[in-house]
Amino acid sequence: MAEEPRVDATSSPDRRQLVRAVVASAVGTSIEWYDFFLYGFAASTIFAELYFPSSDETTGLLLALGTYFGGFAARPIGAAIFGHYGDRIGRKATLIITLLTMGVATTLVGLVPTYEQIGIWGGILLTVLRLLQGISVGGEWGGSVLLATEWGDPRGGRRGFLGSWPQFGVPVGLVLGYLALQTFQPLDPYWGWRIPFLLSIVMAAIGLYIRLGILETPVFTKVLRENKVERVPVREVIVRNWREIVLSALLRTGQQAPFYIFTVFILSYATRTLGFASGEVYRYVLIAGVVSLFTVPFWGWVSDLVGRRRLYIVGAAVMVVWSFVYWPLLDTRVPALVFLAILLSAPIHDIQYGPQATFIAESFTGRLRYSGASLGYQLASVTAGGPAPLIAVWLLATYQSSFAIAVYMAICGLISVAAAIALKDRSRHDYAVEYDEPMVDK
Repeated sequence: MAEEPRVDATSSPDRRQLVRAVVASAVGTSIEWYDFFLYGFAASTIFAELYFPSSDETTGLLLALGTYFGGFAARPIGAAIFGHYGDRIGRKATLIITLLTMGVATTLVGLVPTYEQIGIWGGILLTVLRLLQGISVGGEWGGSVLLATEWGDPRGGRRGFLGSWPQFGVPVGLVLGYLALQTFQPLDPYWGWRIPFLLSIVMAAIGLYIRLGILETPVFTKVLRENKVERVPVREVIVRNWREIVLSALLRTGQQAPFYIFTVFILSYATRTLGFASGEVYRYVLIAGVVSLFTVPFWGWVSDLVGRRRLYIVGAAVMVVWSFVYWPLLDTRVPALVFLAILLSAPIHDIQYGPQATFIAESFTGRLRYSGASLGYQLASVTAGGPAPLIAVWLLATYQSSFAIAVYMAICGLISVAAAIALKDRSRHDYAVEYDEPMVDK
């Protein structure tokens, strides 16, 4: 039998595995989020006309974003399914399945015929494939975070920084998705926008190759060795840690709802309401995504210095204030100020997003960590991220003013402040020791 990896990640072999795990985590999440965001961008700008034609422009957009929301609704299901297996058969094997699921689903989106060709069945097929995307992302995030953080120093160390690298995959996916759609869409009216979706299968193959080369995490190996694997980890974590699951979901509200307004709703708002060219808005959001490539790991690193909870409270409070600055800047319609609003939204959002993964993962003990962290993180997709663009469209149509959207975002930020205060900060807890064992707070 092969020798098990050591739990103490201080030797050279463990450092090499740590680097491999962080790379595999970042690359895998980048591919997953490329796929997920690509659909969102297309839903905001293309799918309404191709799959949901309507004389009412707002209705068509809402229908297209409705399929987009379906992916969010499926994410808690994916969290439960893959969380169960991640806590039973391991992080590595589960992550390979999530990556393959996403790659196949996204590739098939690029082959779905339009409304003109097969009627409403095109929209139905899109919805089904979006659900598969959501299930995949629901299982991907938790495993990627644990892959990175469970190879680090179990006593804390750089855990916030390590946990920021799976989050790093979000701006990477954002940038790649925008670039791909902008590059290929103008080439051909039928196949242009489909090419980025078809390329997903190639990216999935690359990610699969990288993930096959890593070992199981030391924390899960220890759980196996000590025979502490739960028979039904999802049920167990709901019974034991329902409070942490709820607080984790609420914690994300002030980050996730604004994020999808910053990156998805802004596409339709800036073009339909403000009169900007779509290419110009794409470029602004793309630059903001590039900024996040630096600010996400930076804020993860800062959380190791000042503590996860303290930094998160600051970030959520800043988001409350920013909500009432962002929209007036956009509504000036001055290109420089619109660009400034979109650009600054990235580092402000990342104050929460950088430390978020580790903050949530630390709330759950090792044998239940995949299930608990995944459920808490992905439940917010139903309550915050998924509805956000739909709510923004409705608020704008109802009140004919962006101020209503600003109030909505501010309320979300206040919810996150309250949740962060209530959630215990385990920044210095031993990650490899079960939390219900004695002497965990050393």
